Amino acid sequence: MRVMAQMSMIMNLDKCIGCHTCSVTCKQVWTNRTGVEYVWFNNVETKPGVGYPRRYEDQEKWKGGWQRNKRGRLKLRSGGRIKRLATIFNNPDLPVIDDYYEPWTYDYDMLTKAPLSTESPVARPKSLLTGQNMDIKWSGNWDDDLGGSQETAADDPILATMSEHVKMEFENTFMFYLPRICEHCLNPACVAACPSGAMYKREEDGIVLVDEDGCRGWRMCVSACPYKKVYFNHKTGKAEKCTLCYPLIEQGKPTICSETCVGRLRYLGLMLYDADAVLAQASVENEHDLLDAQRACFLDPFDPEVIAAAKAEGMEDDWILAAQNSPIYKLISEYKVALPLHPEYRTMPMVWYIPPLSPVVDVISTTNNDGEDARTLFAAIDKLRIPVEYLAGLFSAGDVVPVEDSLRKLAAMRSYMRDINLGRDRDESIPAAVGMTGTEIEAMYRLLAIAKYEDRYVIPKAHVETARELEELACSLDTDGGPGMGGPTASTAAGPYGKTPGMPLNATVDNYNEMVGKGGERTKPTTPGRVNLLNWTGNGVPKGMFPPRTADGATGSPA
Repeated sequence: MRVMAQMSMIMNLDKCIGCHTCSVTCKQVWTNRTGVEYVWFNNVETKPGVGYPRRYEDQEKWKGGWQRNKRGRLKLRSGGRIKRLATIFNNPDLPVIDDYYEPWTYDYDMLTKAPLSTESPVARPKSLLTGQNMDIKWSGNWDDDLGGSQETAADDPILATMSEHVKMEFENTFMFYLPRICEHCLNPACVAACPSGAMYKREEDGIVLVDEDGCRGWRMCVSACPYKKVYFNHKTGKAEKCTLCYPLIEQGKPTICSETCVGRLRYLGLMLYDADAVLAQASVENEHDLLDAQRACFLDPFDPEVIAAAKAEGMEDDWILAAQNSPIYKLISEYKVALPLHPEYRTMPMVWYIPPLSPVVDVISTTNNDGEDARTLFAAIDKLRIPVEYLAGLFSAGDVVPVEDSLRKLAAMRSYMRDINLGRDRDESIPAAVGMTGTEIEAMYRLLAIAKYEDRYVIPKAHVETARELEELACSLDTDGGPGMGGPTASTAAGPYGKTPGMPLNATVDNYNEMVGKGGERTKPTTPGRVNLLNWTGNGVPKGMFPPRTADGATGSPA
């Protein structure tokens, strides 16, 4: 047993209102730069729909993720080393800009500087790639709110596996929002496919990152990722992806998408898992067993043997405590209401989802029945095969049993807690019907419905003793001219991150303005005499570390 920690996220889809605030704030922090205009590390899709990029779930076309061969071993769908080497200069399985969308802005000068006229001025859309006028025909959320369902929903890869009746009647059944980020998988296909070794999974928290200096732009990672959450920067020739806002995570703060989420649907926390068991569990024969197989990789943070093994691996006590208090562990392993996105890709994704119960409740309510009565809800879940079948295609490789179990627990929570809130006697038969106790139902309700900030985000801080290692592995997306971004910094005498004594703080959301000028150039910290001791290598004396010497050789404040 080799105990490792994984920073993970769960999203409660019942709470997502499709406002795209998470997407916009992520865009402003991470991809508001030249070369990644089309990139959304976080996007919100409407289901049913074709997603972003178009039909990314169709692995027969894109060859993403892993597949199990006849010998029971995993291999990349995109091919082994020989095939990747043979196609390294001509990768046929890459989405083109039309599969994403051609990004645009508007000619706002036409609104502010147009001469007086009897007709209202129009701000024409202009391509961010060519600068020319364009007609908008596609975008990252084109099928939002089923607006394009007649045109695009039939192309949904999940619907293609379902009956013709479902295809015809599905738009009358339900819709829901699906926010997506990088899954930061336990068995990432992108890392395995990278020829230059630039993609890596951080040992301390499992976040998957790109070493921009090591990236050579082969784009095999883009092909191998079944979720298509690795993107190519056409200005720098480098791969980029969601970083799980690791500069914030290291400070014990949530990601920017979690912090700004209007619906408070995101949860962040640690999971302890057995790294030695990942490959075997990802290789199980039956796809329907992959959900339980991944759960089997997770370890009980209260188990004395697990705690001892974690400490033997160098894990600190506060990280073990964070794993014990993790909302992720409760929702995945204790209550078992969260499910992974497309486990059949065998990447062991670590961004899980709580399936939406609202569509079921809405259908019941339209029949003038009580949408929160336990018996009615349970019966509806059993009979409404269409939405359950679709959800199973997303979260359990087509197996409806885990989805039904999750929905039944959510329905039981609604009914049981409504009786309590209305002052009625507790009906213990409701939690018993889903294999839970009343105490467990109430605890799950507090976590899903009324959890406080510190309950939703249980994030241990990075330790000072590992700060140098973290700094050396730092991502270089902080400035336009940083290492890996085509600027001069990588080739100067200063060298890569952490090699210059007392160099300024790395850019984070908190200190971005003081680190980067309007033109993207490096600037000094605005706080006089401030020194980042975590970055200091011990070589030399950074300016401002000690008071200047006076004329007699003593130290003191400057005159």
